[in-house]
Amino acid sequence: MRAAWYERHGPARDVLTLGELPTPFPAPGEVRVRVAVSAVHRCDTRKRQGTPESVMRFPRVVPHDDGAGVIDAVGRGVDARRLGERVWVYLAQSYRPFGTAAEYTVVPDPQAVALPTGIPFDQAAGLGRPGITGHRAILGDGTVAGQTVVVTGALGAVGRCSLAVGRRAGATVVAAVRQGAQVARALAAGAHHAVDLTSGQVARRILELAPDGVHRVADCAFTDNLATWSETLAYGGTIAAYASGGSPAPVPFQLLAVKNVTVHFLGNDDFPDHANHAAAMDLTAALCAGDLCFPDVRRFALDDIVRAHEAVEHPATRGRVVVTP
Repeated sequence: MRAAWYERHGPARDVLTLGELPTPFPAPGEVRVRVAVSAVHRCDTRKRQGTPESVMRFPRVVPHDDGAGVIDAVGRGVDARRLGERVWVYLAQSYRPFGTAAEYTVVPDPQAVALPTGIPFDQAAGLGRPGITGHRAILGDGTVAGQTVVVTGALGAVGRCSLAVGRRAGATVVAAVRQGAQVARALAAGAHHAVDLTSGQVARRILELAPDGVHRVADCAFTDNLATWSETLAYGGTIAAYASGGSPAPVPFQLLAVKNVTVHFLGNDDFPDHANHAAAMDLTAALCAGDLCFPDVRRFALDDIVRAHEAVEHPATRGRVVVTP
C-alpha cells in the first residue's frame, strides 16, 4: 500500500517519507479500513515534530489518529457483516505505530464507528480527537441539562463539537471568541450566546447572561482565562481544560477554593473506553442531525502530505485539513 511515514522527529519536509509498505491484516478483534480521508490535527504535527526530550516510541510511524473509509477486512471475532461498512476511525495511531496516512489502516473494532450513507467522509474523518475531547469537556461529569456552559475557541474543531454536544444535551451554551467578527459565526455554529473575550468587561457580559454563574467551562486557554472563570463560575462549577493558553499564570487558589471549583485537565489518549464509545455515538448522531458541521475543509493528496502538515502548523490556517490517500 502507499503510505507516508517518519522514522525520526523533525520538520515535515525533513522527516516525512512517501512510499510503499506492506498492507496490514487485522489481528483478532480488529478491522481493516480502506482509508478515503485522513485528518491532520495539530497533535499529529506535534507528535511528528517531537521535543528535545521526546523519544520515538516506534522505529517507524505512519501518522494521523483519525480518518474515514470503508471496512474491507475483519479479524477473528469481529462480525463479518461489518465488511463494506462506511466508518470513521479514531485514535488509530494512539500508542500504535500505524495511523491513517495510508491507503489502509487497522484499528480495534470499536474504534471504527458506523457512518450512515449521506455523511461525507471529510466531515467525519476528523471527529476523533477534537470531537471526543469536546464531548468529555462538556459531559465528563454527567448531565448539563438546564445548566449554562461556556465554550472557548468555539470555532475550532474541539469548540464546534463542544457547542453541538452542549446544545443537544440541554445546556445554554455561551461561545467565547477572540474577534468581534466571530460572534455571528459562533451563533451560526450553534451557540445560544457569544461573547468576544477581547472586548473588555467579559465577566460582566457573561454574568448578564448567567446571573447565578456558569456551571461549566470547556477551555482551550486555561491560564489566559483563569481570572474570568474565577469571577464567573457558580459555586461547585467546573473547568474542563484541554489546552493551557499562551503563558504561565498563577492559579487564583483562594477564589476557586471558596467556590469549590473543580478543574479537569483532559488528555485524549487516555480517556476511558466507555467515554470514547459514548462520545462516538453522540457525535455521529450530531452529524446526522445537522447539529455539527465543519464548513472549512482544505484537502491535500497524500503526495502533498508535507504541505498538509505545514498548513496545520500555520497560524493563519482556518478549518480542518485532510489528506486523501
